[in-house]
Amino acid sequence: MNLLLFRHLWGVTEKWEEIFPVFRDAGYQGIECAIPPREEHPRLRRLLEENGFKFIPQIFSQGDSVGEHIESFREQVAVARSFNPELINAHSGRDCFSEEEGARFFEEALNIETGAGVAIAHETHRGRILYNPWTTSRLLARFGKLRLCCDFSHWVCICERLIDDQAQIIAECAARCVHLHARVGYPQGPQVPDPRAPEYKDALEAHERWWRLVWKAQEKRGDPFTTLTPEFGPPDYLHTLPFTKAPVSNLGEICDWQARRQEAHFASRTETPAR
Repeated sequence: MNLLLFRHLWGVTEKWEEIFPVFRDAGYQGIECAIPPREEHPRLRRLLEENGFKFIPQIFSQGDSVGEHIESFREQVAVARSFNPELINAHSGRDCFSEEEGARFFEEALNIETGAGVAIAHETHRGRILYNPWTTSRLLARFGKLRLCCDFSHWVCICERLIDDQAQIIAECAARCVHLHARVGYPQGPQVPDPRAPEYKDALEAHERWWRLVWKAQEKRGDPFTTLTPEFGPPDYLHTLPFTKAPVSNLGEICDWQARRQEAHFASRTETPAR
């Protein structure tokens, strides 16, 4: 199994024409981002092709009702599909939906996915249906074809602890995971100020334990490759100094450091991790 690294455009301020070759030379094989306005579609398609990038579009269902979220999802999948993506990453529904409302959403979403003919990874994200481990576990049991983008940093924040005590649910998620967001959360937030800092070593290594479970499950089912995005975000995800709003770390450096670390981590995944 091979690792494909994707670079997101969240917080990127440089022109795509300038930064895409930089990402390519840094070893990324693809781009992940929200679908831009329609007038920017030709430009994005051209730059993806020129740089030999694969593409993971992000979509965000919207509305107040389940029906509105389903229709929004349907419309955005149709647009995302036109890019011939590697897969689609979806922020699905709302955390305030009842479990039956969430089930109604996924029943329709899975039908839409089948018709679209492209894998859709529903992200374990705050504010969305899959915002906590227990709801996610019950929905996975109910929908055998439901696939995930695992971003465990959200659950660490929601649960206010490193979630090793939810190992069974993490294993259930690993069995359905088709994409990883390799951000590191900690009990008081979804993003540590800097994953290189020694005070966040335990949080980093906890996430890496969970990612190894994902890779093990993917290898078991015979996946030829796995995809990973080091999705650290800009302010206000990235901590800032009071009164100045100055970021405490360099976003690009953090993302690239994480990409390189997880590339080495993936290569050594069969080794017993040091503690």
